[in-house]
Amino acid sequence: MYDLIIRNGLIYDGNGGLPFKGDIGIKGKNIQEIGEVLGKARKEIDATDHIITPGFVDIHTHYDGQVTWDPLLIPSNYHGVTTVIMGNCGVGFAPCSPNKRDWLIGLMEGVEDIPGAALSEGIKWNWESFPEYMDAVGKMPRAIDVGLQIPHGAVRAYVMGERAENLEQANEKDITLMGNIVEQALEAGAMGFTTSRTFKHRDKHGKHTPTFEADAAELHGIAHSISKANKGVIQLISDFYEFEYEFNLIKGMAEISGRPLSLTIEQDDRYPDIWINLLESISGEAEKGLKIKGQVPPRPTGILQGLTATLNPFLLHKTFSEIISLPLEEQVKKLKESNFKKRLIDEEPTYNQDSDTSRLITFLLTSFDKMFDIGDPPNYEPDPSESIAAIAKKERKNPKEVILDKMIQKEGKALLYFPLFNYSKGNLEDVRFMLTHDHTTFGLGDAGAHCGVLCDASFPTTLLTHWTRDRKRGKKLPLEWVIMKQTKNNAEWVGLSDRGVLEKGKKADINIIDYENLTLSHPEIVYDLPGSNKRLIQKTKGYKYTLVSGEVAFCNGQSTGSMLGKLLRS
Repeated sequence: MYDLIIRNGLIYDGNGGLPFKGDIGIKGKNIQEIGEVLGKARKEIDATDHIITPGFVDIHTHYDGQVTWDPLLIPSNYHGVTTVIMGNCGVGFAPCSPNKRDWLIGLMEGVEDIPGAALSEGIKWNWESFPEYMDAVGKMPRAIDVGLQIPHGAVRAYVMGERAENLEQANEKDITLMGNIVEQALEAGAMGFTTSRTFKHRDKHGKHTPTFEADAAELHGIAHSISKANKGVIQLISDFYEFEYEFNLIKGMAEISGRPLSLTIEQDDRYPDIWINLLESISGEAEKGLKIKGQVPPRPTGILQGLTATLNPFLLHKTFSEIISLPLEEQVKKLKESNFKKRLIDEEPTYNQDSDTSRLITFLLTSFDKMFDIGDPPNYEPDPSESIAAIAKKERKNPKEVILDKMIQKEGKALLYFPLFNYSKGNLEDVRFMLTHDHTTFGLGDAGAHCGVLCDASFPTTLLTHWTRDRKRGKKLPLEWVIMKQTKNNAEWVGLSDRGVLEKGKKADINIIDYENLTLSHPEIVYDLPGSNKRLIQKTKGYKYTLVSGEVAFCNGQSTGSMLGKLLRS
């Protein structure tokens, strides 16, 4: 007698081969039989006209605070994700001495745009060391599996205090202590070690992340401790502006540790060749046997702007400040008034060029040629002819007039889309090259982060809908291959051999999907973080059932109350 049988589905088993019609018999938490299942079960699910896939494995999230209060890990629950790995980019909340709690919150708030007020209210701080943090996370019931990585920023602050914040170089004693902490965390089951070396990552006061200028002695010393544990992966982000120095530094970490290392690869308009150089260099080292991959996203890293979001194109206008504190309904009403609208359109914004952050915000709010109406369902590969600037030229209007008309749609909840990275040529051909490269893995969704400006937790659904079914501006990708990449391949990369494929004996993490009707919804702002703080979420239609450890955890994206998720230990 099986506990559950899924019948009559089109099975994509995660191995990359063509699908086959069949059944899946589940007993306990594992798959007992696959193919033609003749026995009976306590419960059956009819998957006729649906596809069946392994649960998706998201290796790049920032749920480090949210994991301590949210058992569902919204919004990943809407996108077929059954395993999440967090602690990326060198930021997190353990280890942490009591006097550094607010500082770590400020670091996460700045780097990952998670409201500090929500983190302050939501985190209970019943830990100091990383193993204690793991134990705290492990005790909480949850719907999906979670893996934790130990973040360099927290380790450095724990050991060096203000010297870490001031970007001072670590001495020999510091390096030994950091290495011991990382080794202890890996022995306790941390999934890996992460760090950041990018100028884009700053705390809420605009200061660089404490790991920004860590030198070879520090990084290679920690890598030596990782080699002693012989567990886990390494993840990092760097700008690679001094390419040879940076790449050799990171290559040394992979060589010394002997562990798999992945690094962020994104296309930046200002430095158009770095991503190509990275892929070429990674390929060269992989041929020598080093386990290095680029983590790549399936669509542009896109900033969302609108009346409900953190940013909108009128934030630099003095006239808009008159209504910014009004309720949304009243803002919309005011923006429809012809006199107010004319004042806003005719007014020049107040440019702020005092810092890198100010210049970036000005760029985001005034570059009308890179702004698009995101649409419903969203279009993540818009043609340049559909930009706000192009529409304004065609209609002989001021671009700000076009923006206003767009922003007040959906009762003021409409959003504009600004592809910041990975869209230099106005299409996703370069992203397709990244996705299909031999030495890349799918990631960078940042689920749980950038709460008011983007919602890339929906990357897994974009991979299914846009890349295998809906793409019109270039070649698509095979569905069976895309499923393999975000199930089996991602699971293997972080050392999880019990999931990612639908085979006898494997963990029964499974999606049953109405693929033909799978749809991404328009992103929306909700106020459900602790303290009623806001964030963007993006729901879907089409994930009929998501199973975790053999039980239906989500039906149509909504929790069933099943809490068979657990803390993973490497």
